Amino acid sequence: MPQNDLTSVSPAHNGSPAGVTVPRILVIGGGSVGLYTARRLRKRLGKDQARITVVDPNPYLTYAPFLPEAAAGSIESRYVVAPLRKALPGVEIVEGKVTSIAHADRRVTVVPKEGDEFVLTYDEVVVAFGSVARLLPIPGLAEQGIGLKTVEEAIAVRDQVLDKIDVASTVTDEALRRRLLTFTFIGGGFAGIEAIAEIEDMARAAVKKHPTLTQSDLRFVMIEGTGRILPELSEPMALYALDQLKDRGIEFHLSTFLSSCTDGHVVTSTGVEFDTDTIVWTAGIKSNPVLNDSDLPLDKMGRLQVLATLQVATEDGTIVPGAWGAGDCAAVPDVLNPGKFCPPNAQHAIREGVQLAENLVSSLKGEPTKEYAHKNIGTVASLGLYKGVAELFGKFKLRGPLAWAMHRGYHVLAMPTWNRKFHIFNGWVGQAVYGRETVALNAVQDPRAAFRAAAPAPKKTDEPLKQVATSAAGDAK
Repeated sequence: MPQNDLTSVSPAHNGSPAGVTVPRILVIGGGSVGLYTARRLRKRLGKDQARITVVDPNPYLTYAPFLPEAAAGSIESRYVVAPLRKALPGVEIVEGKVTSIAHADRRVTVVPKEGDEFVLTYDEVVVAFGSVARLLPIPGLAEQGIGLKTVEEAIAVRDQVLDKIDVASTVTDEALRRRLLTFTFIGGGFAGIEAIAEIEDMARAAVKKHPTLTQSDLRFVMIEGTGRILPELSEPMALYALDQLKDRGIEFHLSTFLSSCTDGHVVTSTGVEFDTDTIVWTAGIKSNPVLNDSDLPLDKMGRLQVLATLQVATEDGTIVPGAWGAGDCAAVPDVLNPGKFCPPNAQHAIREGVQLAENLVSSLKGEPTKEYAHKNIGTVASLGLYKGVAELFGKFKLRGPLAWAMHRGYHVLAMPTWNRKFHIFNGWVGQAVYGRETVALNAVQDPRAAFRAAAPAPKKTDEPLKQVATSAAGDAK
């Protein structure tokens, strides 16, 4: 159990001389902001200067830009996560969910996976919760849909698609086959477009191995509420991507909303109806709702209010001492584009984390802080194997294999730890040589199903339990 009292750190634990206490810097969230903040803090501050603690429900960072490729099997799922204990030597990792923040008392409540909740105290707090999926009260969505925010969801989507293809290959009922082979994606931003493009690529490779199926049996549907896809790209490049995906047979319904999907029957705002067993929801994100149970200032969208120095501040600009924030959960002003905020992507999150750490160290030393400023170096998007679009430095527009290579190159370099970089690159080489693996492991979603099915009915309490020893071949002895 982590110590709750900030000042009761033992010399053996923190490396300080006997009787010397050090401030605790508590980092809430082990995503890109949390990891890079903690890493830079540990580099700048020795163990005798600060006790750094990262709290997250998972013991790993999930590199979200690689989730579509994990869902398509282009990257082994275990390699899109970076273990926090390996990436952050010398940093205390606490597995648990922060459920409330009482900054006035410098304390947070943590609920671990097992056991009772407990309190952690701190001197400085870095709020790096990240975001959660922005769900809408659409009938059937909670029961039928699946997100793509976690590596677990990416694995589930992959196994779902491949399993439906396997099942459909033995089905003779045409209506059932259409339902099984209809894959629906909601949300045409980066996450949705990369996901549908990568998974469609995988599905077509899988269908080639089924002689009873044809490519025309597959149906991929994208539903997007606005009139265009990929708003992060310029309109000409977004139109290029749209045309490329349409040429591959992907069906688009723009300026369209999902009205209901009860029991897999999709109804849209434009009157389109069809049945599907697979609905992937990628229609936006929102700030982590745990912030609502804190005494920190939030904006109208529920994001943490911060200055460009990444210090938490009230609406009138008054700094809240000891509180810092960045990433998806914070409204970080974009000083290069006055009046706007930095977009919630990995490119900014990594750099914000580094600058936040530098400013926090400066603050502890009584030195001036610096505003976070980063000019967007470009946008890259994968549209499947050897296909992509990219805009670099506002000048260079790339399409096809070169853009796809830029996408992979940029993100593998941004992936934390050389171990992960190597494994991802090695996997890509293996795929290029041997081709895709298109095997569904759907049973991992309920690994105890076979065990339960093999279990006999419980004996009545008054019947003695008889056990018979058997050989390895199953013959009674």
